[in-house]
This record gives sequence, C-alpha cells and structure tokens, in this order.
Amino acid sequence: MNELASPLVLHDLLKIGVQQQLYSWQPFREGIDIHRLYGGHDDGPAAALLRYQPGAAAPLHVHEGIEHILVVSGAQSDEHGHYAAGSLLISPPGSSHRVTSAEGCIVLAIWQRPVRFL
Repeated sequence: MNELASPLVLHDLLKIGVQQQLYSWQPFREGIDIHRLYGGHDDGPAAALLRYQPGAAAPLHVHEGIEHILVVSGAQSDEHGHYAAGSLLISPPGSSHRVTSAEGCIVLAIWQRPVRFL
C-alpha cells in the first residue's frame, strides 16, 4: 500500500515580495533566481518560484508541455502582453515566447514538462 506524501504548503505566497528571505534562491539564468518546489531534474512535471531582477529576461523558449505562470509580485511581459501581479498565464504545448521584467517580479511556475530554450 502506498503512503501519501505530506502536502507542500506555501503560506502567504501573495506576500512574497516582502518575504523573499524565507526561500533559498539559486542562480537560474542571468538576472533570474529559482527556488525549486518539486521536480526539475528529469523530463517530468516541476514547479518553482522564479525571481526576476529589474531588467532581466528569459530568452526565447518553447513549451514542451503546458506551463502555468502566476505572477505573485511585480510584472512581466512577453510578445503577447504585459502581466501584473495576480495574472495567470497558461501556455499550451508548442507555444513560444521571450519573457522580460522591466521592474522585476516573482512568479510561480508550474511545468508539465521542461521548456526548451532556443
């Protein structure tokens, strides 16, 4: 019989802009830090918090599976629009974009499969 794992709980996620020190951030890309929540070491699902410094950008990438992005503080933009805190973006498999954050932001990213940077 399988035992259930304990749930992962992020308390006060919407206050992350002033509580960033509660998370262990690691360098991810230039100007972008990551705090992995689960996965990310294989081709399966993963979730993480991404922290963009002001002016940071993620290069063009393709979504190999569905990607959910919840902007929890600040704002980010891509070729399709500008997304302030509270915005939820759902990118389907095969879609692509470049992400920038003029003011900096923190997002919750949930990937069905890893993205492929071009």
